[in-house]
Formats: sequence, C-alpha cells, structure tokens
Amino acid sequence: MAHLILGGARSGKSGYAERIAASESLPVTVVVTAESFDEGMQARIERHRQDRPSSWVTREAPLYLAECVLALPPGQCVIVDCLTVWLNNHLYHFPDEPLMPKITKICEAVKACPATLILVSNEVGMGVVPLGEITRQFVDHAGWMNQALALVCEQVTLISAGLPLALKGGKHI
Repeated sequence: MAHLILGGARSGKSGYAERIAASESLPVTVVVTAESFDEGMQARIERHRQDRPSSWVTREAPLYLAECVLALPPGQCVIVDCLTVWLNNHLYHFPDEPLMPKITKICEAVKACPATLILVSNEVGMGVVPLGEITRQFVDHAGWMNQALALVCEQVTLISAGLPLALKGGKHI
C-alpha cells in the first residue's frame, strides 16, 4: 500500500505522515532525502529529526531513492520525506541529466515495494509560472512526478493548514 501526501511548505505534511505511521502496528523507517547545504536546511533537518520517535529507523537516500525503496522489506511502515527535495537534489547534482526516467524509476519502485509506504511531496504548482528556467524545470517536473505517483498510490491526501483533504482512497487520519 502506498499513500502520497501533498501540500505546500509548512502545511503539515510531515506531521500528518508521522501520525499515520504511528497509527500503524508496524515498525517505522523514515527515508530522508534532504542534504544540508546551509544553516537553514540544517535547522529543518534537525527539527524533523527531533520530531520523530527515537525508536524509528532513519535511512538517508538523497539521490538513490528507487534503490532504497526496492530494498525495503515487508512488514514495516516507511515514510519517504521528501520527494521534491529528492527531485531538487537531482537537478543540483546532475543538471544535464533527464529527470523523467528517474521519476519513472521511482514510480516503478513504489509499485514493487512490499512495505507500507507513506510518500511526502510538495505541491508547488498552485502559483504563477516561475520566471527562472531552473525553477520552471523544477515546478514542471514536480508536477509530473506528483501526477505519476498519484496514479500508482492507493491513497492521495492534500494537506492545507494542517488539515487533510482526501483526494483518492479511503483511510485518512
């Protein structure tokens, strides 16, 4: 089972994902994608780290997320936080490589994963078209990625102001 959670910055996506994971009767693993490029990002990473129970296992996958997801065993609940950060990492480290094959690969990994997955991603396409080329590329690919993942996930929830709105599927907390 895979559940995609979408929302804007500071919308409550991660907290919602954590509440879902805590409600499952399974061990929890958190797959994180963020890299610390500056003090602000380091502070975000640390805040997320402090918010999670110490019994949860953390794995880092800033670039090779599909491989990490495919290696997950059954019988656990896994939060992947955050897919748009993962996408940004690829734009940063491999600016000349096409992103669609990587998006396809992560979708295939989600479909094949035997664990219960909770995927967190930013919804960035609700504003104006960005002025800069790299920002437009990010927004476009984030939108395409979220659409592709929504197709393969059994549940999709949009978070706004900390409140969940079920877009697809049944069980919501």
